[in-house]
Amino acid sequence: MTDYTLSDATRHKLRKVSTASVATALFKRGLRSQFIQGARQVAPKPTMVGQAFTLRYIPAREDRNPLTAFRDPEHKQRVAIETCPPGQVLVMDARKDARAATAGSILITRLALRGAAGVVSDGGMRDVAGIAALDMPAYCAGPSAPTNLTLHEAIEINGPVACGDVAVFPGDVLVGDGDGVMVIPAHLADEIAEECTGMESFEDFVLEQVNAGAGVIGLYPATKDENLQKYQAWRDKTGR
Repeated sequence: MTDYTLSDATRHKLRKVSTASVATALFKRGLRSQFIQGARQVAPKPTMVGQAFTLRYIPAREDRNPLTAFRDPEHKQRVAIETCPPGQVLVMDARKDARAATAGSILITRLALRGAAGVVSDGGMRDVAGIAALDMPAYCAGPSAPTNLTLHEAIEINGPVACGDVAVFPGDVLVGDGDGVMVIPAHLADEIAEECTGMESFEDFVLEQVNAGAGVIGLYPATKDENLQKYQAWRDKTGR
């Protein structure tokens, strides 16, 4: 757990940056493996930003996971859906096994209506057409018809998890776009947001220059003073 609380200002900044920029900023700090592997966007949505609320699955064992397990009011999967705080992202660790679902459209709809910022699973999801129709961003390793009980047992809520080869701690900040999902350690979120805001400004300038016919050598990265001067003039003109 962390005492960090994502501010509205930082959330707003992160909504305007790309996972590519976040990856670069984290790489500068020695963090090379913060991209959740195998979790793909179910449908195009606005950028997802929120702190992690986690659910860990282990391999299901037949004597523990009959269909009647869903009758238990303390069933961890159901409890996670009902307790994930508004504005946070439910992150599910399914050991990168997409053969069975970690959730379906009914549970994810409930999660969305409760105000979650998104959901990320390195396992499968079922009823993906229904999940795609929601306003809330969702990421998973692929569609999967079978119930989670065939392969997964929900075992722990809001502890450290491994999602897509990334260590995710409750309270870490997730940023998701069309490329995928990055995990920002909570204590770095504010400075990463600030740095990436500047990076996005520079890359917009570079893209404008490239579209106008400029070459990338000396421009990206800006190793020539003349390009730095052009960038400063562009910032003065655009207010960025």
